[in-house]
Amino acid sequence: MTGGPSDGRGPGLVLASRSPRRADLLTMLAIPFEVDPADIVEEVLPGEGPVSHTRRLAEEKARAVAGRRSGRLVLGGDTVVVRDGTILGKPRGVDDAVAMLMSLAGRAHEVVSALALAEPDGCVRAGVSRTTVWLRSFGEREARAYVATGEPMDKAGAYAIQGAGAVLVESLEGDYFTVVGLPVPLLVGLLGAAGVPYGFGGWATASAGEVIPGTGARL
Repeated sequence: MTGGPSDGRGPGLVLASRSPRRADLLTMLAIPFEVDPADIVEEVLPGEGPVSHTRRLAEEKARAVAGRRSGRLVLGGDTVVVRDGTILGKPRGVDDAVAMLMSLAGRAHEVVSALALAEPDGCVRAGVSRTTVWLRSFGEREARAYVATGEPMDKAGAYAIQGAGAVLVESLEGDYFTVVGLPVPLLVGLLGAAGVPYGFGGWATASAGEVIPGTGARL
Protein backbone atom coordinates (compact mmCIF):
# COMPACT_ATOMS: atom_id res chain seq x y z
CA MET A 1 0.00 0.00 0.00
CA THR A 2 1.26 3.47 -0.76
CA GLY A 3 0.07 6.77 0.63
CA GLY A 4 -1.67 9.60 -1.14
CA PRO A 5 -2.10 13.28 -0.41
CA SER A 6 -3.35 14.27 3.02
CA ASP A 7 -4.45 17.75 4.01
CA GLY A 8 -5.79 17.35 7.51
CA ARG A 9 -9.34 16.56 6.44
CA GLY A 10 -8.78 12.81 6.68
CA PRO A 11 -7.85 10.26 4.02
CA GLY A 12 -11.05 10.59 1.94
CA LEU A 13 -11.14 8.00 -0.84
CA VAL A 14 -9.19 4.82 -1.22
CA LEU A 15 -7.98 4.61 -4.82
CA ALA A 16 -7.89 0.97 -5.91
CA SER A 17 -5.38 1.68 -8.68
CA ARG A 18 -1.66 2.20 -9.25
CA SER A 19 -2.37 4.68 -12.05
CA PRO A 20 -0.39 7.89 -11.52
CA ARG A 21 -2.80 9.64 -13.92
CA ARG A 22 -5.81 8.92 -11.70
CA ALA A 23 -3.81 9.97 -8.64
CA ASP A 24 -2.77 13.21 -10.35
CA LEU A 25 -6.38 14.07 -11.19
CA LEU A 26 -7.60 13.42 -7.65
CA THR A 27 -4.79 15.67 -6.41
CA MET A 28 -5.79 18.35 -8.93
CA LEU A 29 -9.36 18.20 -7.63
CA ALA A 30 -8.11 18.46 -4.02
CA ILE A 31 -9.83 15.20 -3.10
CA PRO A 32 -7.85 13.55 -0.28
CA PHE A 33 -7.05 9.92 -0.98
CA GLU A 34 -4.72 7.04 -0.37
CA VAL A 35 -3.69 4.28 -2.75
CA ASP A 36 -4.38 0.60 -2.21
CA PRO A 37 -4.15 -1.19 -5.58
CA ALA A 38 -6.45 -4.06 -6.43
CA ASP A 39 -4.52 -6.98 -7.89
CA ILE A 40 -7.06 -8.77 -10.06
CA VAL A 41 -6.85 -10.63 -13.35
CA GLU A 42 -7.63 -8.16 -16.15
CA GLU A 43 -8.77 -10.34 -19.02
CA VAL A 44 -11.52 -9.98 -21.57
CA LEU A 45 -14.19 -12.62 -21.09
CA PRO A 46 -15.74 -14.39 -24.09
CA GLY A 47 -18.41 -12.23 -25.69
CA GLU A 48 -17.57 -9.26 -23.48
CA GLY A 49 -17.75 -5.82 -25.12
CA PRO A 50 -15.71 -2.75 -24.12
CA VAL A 51 -18.43 -1.18 -21.95
CA SER A 52 -19.28 -4.32 -19.99
CA HIS A 53 -15.57 -5.22 -19.74
CA THR A 54 -14.43 -1.91 -18.26
CA ARG A 55 -17.42 -1.68 -15.93
CA ARG A 56 -16.88 -5.21 -14.64
CA LEU A 57 -13.20 -4.62 -13.95
CA ALA A 58 -13.83 -1.27 -12.24
CA GLU A 59 -16.42 -2.92 -9.99
CA GLU A 60 -14.16 -5.91 -9.25
CA LYS A 61 -11.30 -3.60 -8.27
CA ALA A 62 -13.51 -1.51 -6.00
CA ARG A 63 -15.04 -4.59 -4.34
CA ALA A 64 -11.65 -6.29 -3.87
CA VAL A 65 -10.21 -3.35 -1.95
CA ALA A 66 -13.45 -2.54 -0.11
CA GLY A 67 -13.33 -6.06 1.32
CA ARG A 68 -10.23 -5.15 3.29
CA ARG A 69 -10.99 -1.44 3.94
CA SER A 70 -14.07 -1.52 6.15
CA GLY A 71 -15.96 1.75 6.48
CA ARG A 72 -14.24 3.45 3.55
CA LEU A 73 -15.28 4.70 0.14
CA VAL A 74 -13.24 2.87 -2.50
CA LEU A 75 -12.79 4.01 -6.11
CA GLY A 76 -11.97 1.52 -8.86
CA GLY A 77 -11.36 2.34 -12.51
CA ASP A 78 -10.51 0.77 -15.84
CA THR A 79 -9.71 2.19 -19.29
CA VAL A 80 -9.35 0.58 -22.71
CA VAL A 81 -8.83 1.76 -26.27
CA VAL A 82 -11.19 0.31 -28.86
CA ARG A 83 -10.34 0.04 -32.57
CA ASP A 84 -13.04 -1.35 -34.88
CA GLY A 85 -14.63 -3.13 -31.94
CA THR A 86 -11.35 -4.69 -30.79
CA ILE A 87 -10.17 -3.92 -27.26
CA LEU A 88 -6.57 -2.75 -27.08
CA GLY A 89 -4.93 -3.03 -23.69
CA LYS A 90 -1.38 -2.19 -22.68
CA PRO A 91 1.37 -3.18 -25.17
CA ARG A 92 3.28 -6.39 -24.50
CA GLY A 93 6.55 -4.93 -25.75
CA VAL A 94 8.16 -2.38 -28.06
CA ASP A 95 7.05 -3.96 -31.33
CA ASP A 96 3.51 -4.40 -30.02
CA ALA A 97 3.41 -0.73 -28.98
CA VAL A 98 4.57 0.37 -32.43
CA ALA A 99 2.01 -1.88 -34.10
CA MET A 100 -0.77 -0.44 -31.96
CA LEU A 101 0.21 3.12 -32.79
CA MET A 102 0.43 2.39 -36.51
CA SER A 103 -3.04 0.80 -36.41
CA LEU A 104 -4.42 4.02 -34.87
CA ALA A 105 -2.54 6.53 -37.02
CA GLY A 106 -4.66 8.76 -39.25
CA ARG A 107 -7.99 7.43 -37.99
CA ALA A 108 -10.51 7.50 -35.16
CA HIS A 109 -10.75 5.17 -32.21
CA GLU A 110 -12.73 5.13 -28.98
CA VAL A 111 -11.51 5.33 -25.40
CA VAL A 112 -13.79 3.74 -22.80
CA SER A 113 -13.28 4.47 -19.10
CA ALA A 114 -15.33 3.05 -16.25
CA LEU A 115 -15.42 4.07 -12.59
CA ALA A 116 -16.94 2.21 -9.65
CA LEU A 117 -17.44 3.58 -6.15
CA ALA A 118 -17.87 1.02 -3.36
CA GLU A 119 -19.65 2.27 -0.25
CA PRO A 120 -19.34 0.86 3.29
CA ASP A 121 -22.82 -0.69 3.13
CA GLY A 122 -21.78 -2.86 0.18
CA CYS A 123 -23.44 -0.73 -2.49
CA VAL A 124 -21.31 -0.26 -5.60
CA ARG A 125 -22.21 2.56 -7.98
CA ALA A 126 -20.62 2.44 -11.42
CA GLY A 127 -20.70 4.19 -14.77
CA VAL A 128 -18.91 4.32 -18.11
CA SER A 129 -17.73 7.25 -20.20
CA ARG A 130 -16.76 7.08 -23.89
CA THR A 131 -14.70 9.51 -25.98
CA THR A 132 -13.71 9.40 -29.65
CA VAL A 133 -10.09 10.31 -30.44
CA TRP A 134 -8.45 10.96 -33.82
CA LEU A 135 -4.69 10.49 -34.12
CA ARG A 136 -2.98 12.33 -36.95
CA SER A 137 -1.15 10.47 -39.71
CA PHE A 138 2.44 9.52 -38.86
CA GLY A 139 4.97 6.91 -39.93
CA GLU A 140 6.69 4.03 -38.21
CA ARG A 141 9.84 6.04 -37.59
CA GLU A 142 7.92 8.59 -35.53
CA ALA A 143 6.01 5.84 -33.74
CA ARG A 144 9.26 4.11 -32.77
CA ALA A 145 10.77 7.39 -31.59
CA TYR A 146 7.77 7.89 -29.30
CA VAL A 147 7.87 4.32 -28.01
CA ALA A 148 11.59 4.78 -27.26
CA THR A 149 10.63 7.39 -24.64
CA GLY A 150 9.05 4.58 -22.62
CA GLU A 151 5.87 6.54 -22.07
CA PRO A 152 3.52 4.25 -24.02
CA MET A 153 4.49 1.00 -22.35
CA ASP A 154 1.93 1.04 -19.52
CA LYS A 155 -0.83 2.82 -21.44
CA ALA A 156 -3.88 1.29 -23.10
CA GLY A 157 -3.49 1.86 -26.84
CA ALA A 158 0.20 2.75 -26.35
CA TYR A 159 -0.13 6.51 -25.98
CA ALA A 160 -0.64 9.10 -23.24
CA ILE A 161 -2.71 12.12 -24.23
CA GLN A 162 -1.56 13.97 -21.09
CA GLY A 163 2.10 13.42 -21.96
CA ALA A 164 4.30 13.51 -25.06
CA GLY A 165 1.65 11.42 -26.79
CA ALA A 166 -0.39 14.61 -27.12
CA VAL A 167 1.79 15.34 -30.17
CA LEU A 168 0.10 12.43 -31.95
CA VAL A 169 -3.47 13.54 -31.23
CA GLU A 170 -5.35 15.52 -33.86
CA SER A 171 -8.70 16.00 -32.10
CA LEU A 172 -11.25 14.39 -29.84
CA GLU A 173 -14.99 14.36 -29.33
CA GLY A 174 -16.11 13.89 -25.75
CA ASP A 175 -14.49 14.17 -22.33
CA TYR A 176 -10.70 14.67 -22.27
CA PHE A 177 -10.40 13.15 -18.79
CA THR A 178 -12.01 9.94 -20.02
CA VAL A 179 -8.95 9.50 -22.23
CA VAL A 180 -6.63 10.18 -19.29
CA GLY A 181 -8.45 7.48 -17.31
CA LEU A 182 -10.56 9.31 -14.74
CA PRO A 183 -13.71 10.87 -16.25
CA VAL A 184 -14.29 13.80 -13.91
CA PRO A 185 -18.02 14.33 -14.65
CA LEU A 186 -18.65 10.65 -13.91
CA LEU A 187 -16.59 10.81 -10.71
CA VAL A 188 -18.48 13.85 -9.43
CA GLY A 189 -21.78 12.16 -10.24
CA LEU A 190 -20.85 8.99 -8.35
CA LEU A 191 -19.68 10.96 -5.31
CA GLY A 192 -22.88 13.00 -5.30
CA ALA A 193 -25.04 9.88 -5.55
CA ALA A 194 -23.12 8.44 -2.58
CA GLY A 195 -23.91 11.54 -0.51
CA VAL A 196 -20.48 13.15 -0.87
CA PRO A 197 -20.98 16.19 -3.11
CA TYR A 198 -17.85 17.74 -4.58
CA GLY A 199 -17.10 21.14 -3.07
CA PHE A 200 -13.99 22.69 -4.68
CA GLY A 201 -11.50 21.98 -1.95
CA GLY A 202 -14.14 20.98 0.63
CA TRP A 203 -15.15 17.84 -1.21
CA ALA A 204 -17.28 16.33 1.57
CA THR A 205 -19.78 18.05 3.82
CA ALA A 206 -18.32 16.26 6.85
CA SER A 207 -15.14 17.35 8.57
CA ALA A 208 -12.39 14.94 9.53
CA GLY A 209 -13.67 12.21 11.81
CA GLU A 210 -17.34 12.89 11.10
CA VAL A 211 -19.64 10.55 9.26
CA ILE A 212 -20.14 11.35 5.57
CA PRO A 213 -23.85 12.00 5.10
CA GLY A 214 -25.74 9.11 3.57
CA THR A 215 -22.87 6.65 3.65
CA GLY A 216 -21.81 5.77 7.18
CA ALA A 217 -18.21 6.23 6.02
CA ARG A 218 -15.78 8.40 7.94
CA LEU A 219 -13.35 10.94 6.62
